[in-house]
Amino acid sequence: MTFKDFFSLKKNRVFWLNILGMILFVVVVIYGVLKGIDVYTHHGESISVLDVQGMSSEKAIQALAGTQLEPAIVDSCYVPDVPSGTVVDQKPVPGARVKEGRQVYLTICTNRTPTRVIPDVIDNSSLREAQARMLAAGFQLTANDYIAGEKDWVYGVRYHGKALEPGAKIPIGAAVTLVVGGDIAVVDSLSTDSVALETPQAAPVSEEESWF
Repeated sequence: MTFKDFFSLKKNRVFWLNILGMILFVVVVIYGVLKGIDVYTHHGESISVLDVQGMSSEKAIQALAGTQLEPAIVDSCYVPDVPSGTVVDQKPVPGARVKEGRQVYLTICTNRTPTRVIPDVIDNSSLREAQARMLAAGFQLTANDYIAGEKDWVYGVRYHGKALEPGAKIPIGAAVTLVVGGDIAVVDSLSTDSVALETPQAAPVSEEESWF
């Protein structure tokens, strides 16, 4: 058989039928694979994510599971005036279209107040600077405590009457007291005035009473 006869459709029909069969087989396999992927991944099917923010974690999990989604609590945070265990955030966001079985990540509220390191103001800053840094860090300030020392220099920080060390952690929003230096004469005079106000003065004696 010559080379021309080998590729001739009339004289070598079996060869061309085999080629055609192979092509059809490859096409069918590719189509079947793509169709199987669509079925496995639920292509074209989607579910709207339910809004569970504000629900308790138990109700949120039940509600999401009822829509064929998989809830997962992945984080917690502190939110003032929000009951512990309440869902405060979710991803994907409410209303998003997702596939069945998609995980919905929930963030719930915790009743544990987060702590924060106090700013480095102890023996390191003036009164005005310390006040600004403490407020910016989320703490509250009570009336200052004054001691003898450099005027308006911060010598310490107290929380619930206890002196804090540099780097100490206390709850965010806690009220602290700055220990501030002042002129020793001014501090002593303030103490003397307070004692004088508390000591009752003797009543004046009339001239008639002085004869007896």
